[in-house]
Amino acid sequence: MSKATKRKHVTKEIQDFTVPTETQLIVRIIQSRGNNLHEVVDPTGSQYLVSMPVKFRRNIWIKRGDFVLVEPIPEGDKVKAEIVKILTREHKKWYREQNCWPTEFDDAPNNSNNSNKETTGGENDSEEDDLFINTNRLLHNSNRIDTTSSSSDESDSC
Repeated sequence: MSKATKRKHVTKEIQDFTVPTETQLIVRIIQSRGNNLHEVVDPTGSQYLVSMPVKFRRNIWIKRGDFVLVEPIPEGDKVKAEIVKILTREHKKWYREQNCWPTEFDDAPNNSNNSNKETTGGENDSEEDDLFINTNRLLHNSNRIDTTSSSSDESDSC
C-alpha cells in the first residue's frame, strides 16, 4: 500500500463518528514520552502510558491537551492502553450530544462562555474560542505604544 493510500484510509477512519464501546475510554494527553508513548489522564484522574499504533505514526500528530479514545491492554504493565481514535472538535461536539463525553473533562468557564454565545446566535464566536492560542509568544502592546510615543516626542523636539 502506498503512503498516500495509507494516509487516505487513516484520515477517513478518523472522521468516523461512532459511540465508544464499554471497554473504550476517552482520555486527555498530558505529555509525550517518546517512542510513540503518551502519558494520559482518564476521567477518574489516574495517569498511565498509552501507545500509538503503527497506522497513526507519521500520519496523524497529537499534542498535549488533545483527547483520544483508548482501548485497555489487559497484559499491559507499564503501557496500559492503545489509542484507537484521535478525537477532533467535531467528535467532542458529537459525543456531548450523545451524552458520551466525560463531565470531568468539561471546563466550567468555557462552557458558560459557549452557552452564552450560542444563545445570542454567535456560532462563529464559539469557533474562535476553539482556536489555538500560542502561549510561547508574549504580546507587549503597551511597550510598543510607549516606545512609539516616546520616539515621536523626540522627533518633535528636534
